[in-house]
Amino acid sequence: MTVEFTDYHTRLAAYVLLVDEQERVLLAWWNGEGHSDPEWSLPGGGIDFDESIRDGLVREVFEETGLHVEPGALLVDHHFTARGRTFDGWFRSQRFVFEATITGGELGTTEVGGSTDHAAWVPLAALDGQPRSEIVDIALAARRVEEAGR
Repeated sequence: MTVEFTDYHTRLAAYVLLVDEQERVLLAWWNGEGHSDPEWSLPGGGIDFDESIRDGLVREVFEETGLHVEPGALLVDHHFTARGRTFDGWFRSQRFVFEATITGGELGTTEVGGSTDHAAWVPLAALDGQPRSEIVDIALAARRVEEAGR
């Protein structure tokens, strides 16, 4: 099937992978927004129409975690395609995961009525069996590849 770029919607999203010295990853609890089961995800999300990827990332991370970050290097990019839930047609979700440095703030979700209920530092060893978004595993796999290359 050939789908031209004018025949589908595009969703840009950016996330951060933050792992601390205690081997805990910062995750946001996505509430499923009434159409999916809740699960852990990386802090981040959809980029607004008039935002740069990095500006949207900084905004999303603050909304979901209460933390201010300085985006670093791009760790991995990933995409998938699917049929829209709220519109008739196809969409492409293009996701970017960045390294980042925490520059301030206090842990706590700042968005009201949004898709994130809370954020927490979760031990990497405790992730098995936890409901989580595919983007968490994609980012952690990219981290392992990067660390193996050092």
